[in-house]
Amino acid sequence: MTIDRAIHEKLLKYIIEVTFLDKDAIKDDTLLFEEGIFDSMGLLFLIDFIRDTFHIDTKDSELLVENFASVNRIAAFISKRIGVEESKKLVISGK
Repeated sequence: MTIDRAIHEKLLKYIIEVTFLDKDAIKDDTLLFEEGIFDSMGLLFLIDFIRDTFHIDTKDSELLVENFASVNRIAAFISKRIGVEESKKLVISGK
């Protein structure tokens, strides 16, 4: 499994757990906010998950639609922020 795929899987697993939706209900490009899957509180919990899981403090300037619209966009944001070396550590540690 690639590092980016591992990030994607952890993120998708979290979203499924907190929304109680079936795995098939959320596609990689599903617009999470436009579809009503997440609201502003969901975003706050998502940011906490990202901080706790990937050790990323999201800046206010990063709270943009292009960073959080879908699973793919969130995973890309996380990958960009932590870089390849940090990604490897997270995958190896199993967090």
